[in-house]
Amino acid sequence: MSAARPTLPAALRDLRKSVVKEAAPTLARWKPDVAQESFADSASNLAHYLALRHHDLRDLQRELMRHGLSSLGRLESRVMLTLDTVESALGALLEGGKLPEDWPPTAEVFFRGEAQLRRNTLRLLGGAPESTQGRVLVTLSLEAAQDPAHVLKLAQLGADVMRINCAHDTPEDWAAMVANTRAAATATGRTIRVLMDLGGPKFRTGKVKRQPGERLRRGDRFRLVRDAAGFRPDPMIEAECLPPDVLAHLLVGTEVSFDDGNLGGVVAETAPDHVVVQVERTKLKGFKMQPERGLLFPRAELHLDPLTPRDLSDLDFVAQHADMVGFSFVRTAADIARLQDELAKRRTDWQQIGIVAKIESAPAVHNLPEIIVRAAGRQPFGVMIARGDLAVAIGFERLAEMQEEILWLCEAAHVPVIWATQVLEEMVKSGLPTRGEMTDAAMAGRAECVMLNKGPNVGEAILALRSLMQRMQEHQSKKTARLRALRSW
Repeated sequence: MSAARPTLPAALRDLRKSVVKEAAPTLARWKPDVAQESFADSASNLAHYLALRHHDLRDLQRELMRHGLSSLGRLESRVMLTLDTVESALGALLEGGKLPEDWPPTAEVFFRGEAQLRRNTLRLLGGAPESTQGRVLVTLSLEAAQDPAHVLKLAQLGADVMRINCAHDTPEDWAAMVANTRAAATATGRTIRVLMDLGGPKFRTGKVKRQPGERLRRGDRFRLVRDAAGFRPDPMIEAECLPPDVLAHLLVGTEVSFDDGNLGGVVAETAPDHVVVQVERTKLKGFKMQPERGLLFPRAELHLDPLTPRDLSDLDFVAQHADMVGFSFVRTAADIARLQDELAKRRTDWQQIGIVAKIESAPAVHNLPEIIVRAAGRQPFGVMIARGDLAVAIGFERLAEMQEEILWLCEAAHVPVIWATQVLEEMVKSGLPTRGEMTDAAMAGRAECVMLNKGPNVGEAILALRSLMQRMQEHQSKKTARLRALRSW
């Protein structure tokens, strides 16, 4: 005979005990990395959230809702406080228990996690202290180095953070961009942060051998070679891999992606000087292999240093001029520690510099809790959901699900999130948004910051994004629907 189902109060008490027990070893493991006392409560809440989400709560949620109580569906920033508050109410409702004298907790106590997230956002991204609206991050083009008026206009339109991509332009250009940003901040009376993205190890195609107009289609094979000098005279399409050393780490079955996922395949054969890739997916019209196309190996163990020699050189400039350093190709907490060590070599007050970890790979997703603790335990920290590469790394069908989970995890750690990649991309390029990207931008408002890429109509996109975020925050705060009065009916 099966055991009797526990009562609802007993089920909640059992859940609470399990969460505390399961979170304890995680907190003990994290303790050495929590160097800033201000992050201790956040680390504790994150550990309890992870423990909670290891349980399937769906049946419990429905029962709590039926009794007019919180379904626990919006407790990210206050795990134990929510469990305790609901447990007290449930005991009084169903077991005749007496409510504690401090029940319900004051608004200041109950919402302190949200307040901590706002403080962390202000510390990292700047902006008005009283503002609850998300920030707008704009990627600067070379025009920002040449024309101070261009940067001033971006600031006047509402850009809160200016991003400099170190993969492009020169230190002289970056210096001008930073100077023009500081001048624009002074002129507008606003706090405008500078984010400088390190390039990281990037893979791309070099020279290509193919017939004019020839395209790759599903089922086709082509060679990825170490050196274009080794191109063969046969009709198979060939592309040079840059840098070539990565080919030594590829095995049969390794996934390969080109040009932001426009072609995907697997390694079918390996040789000392090349690999043969079989195409598994691409557009119906086929894929035209060209030089300078981005390459990704989503699940390969490449054993690469996330800080290239170029990055270390660029970091000399970044450490002295940026408010935040964007860290590409981060995969583990050890990568964060590596960057922190390099920052410490360049500035005694390195803990004042923010880190923005770009989450763009499957290992980064898996290791995100440890990445957060190692970084936020020492300095201002934020997470960028780099949706372009992340979609390739985990599969396009999982992207929507995963960006939600990253948002939840970061909220539990009181860490701000930057929603990135192709937000209002068509509007930035052509001046007219698509319907889909307007919906995407509306969803992006749940993050603390939204990134726009450079383009001829970025000013109009800033205005549109700001207007949209302002309207949506009346309806939605993170996961919580806000029921303001409707006026359409």
